[in-house]
Amino acid sequence: MSETIHIIKVGIADMNVVRAPNVIRTTGLGSCVGVVIFDLMKEVAGMAHVMLPDSAMARSETVNAAKYADTAVAALIELVLEAGGRKGMLKAKIAGGAQMFSFPSQSSDMMRIGARNVEAVKWQLKRFRIPIVAEDVGGSSGRTIEFNPQTGVLSIRTVNQGVKEI
Repeated sequence: MSETIHIIKVGIADMNVVRAPNVIRTTGLGSCVGVVIFDLMKEVAGMAHVMLPDSAMARSETVNAAKYADTAVAALIELVLEAGGRKGMLKAKIAGGAQMFSFPSQSSDMMRIGARNVEAVKWQLKRFRIPIVAEDVGGSSGRTIEFNPQTGVLSIRTVNQGVKEI
């Protein structure tokens, strides 16, 4: 009798964790970055859909941890560890961070949200000593990503570019 595989969905500014045989997916990654932190031996993975680089940009007292790179990575690590992941065995894959619109003043840092999200996520992963084993970032197209904690494969569907696996 085969197990039913569920697809656990992660919304924008959201995070979740999954154990095999289930898979985890997020859609609508434009300038947002999808961060997957996983322990392959334990077949557990967490995914966050990061919208902005820094929680200092928050406009309210309560901060949605999944929304910002500086809070999402730490919170995601906790979720993966709680689900059975082991600290020294965690690895990461990231995707997204596209430049969705072109502006005449490309030099304006405020408009480089995609690139800033990628930089912020990478910095946080480095801070927690989690190696990035694969990435598909930048460009100008939106992505949908799906991660399988059993195989460690991140499937990336990019608008007008088909599917690739990393």
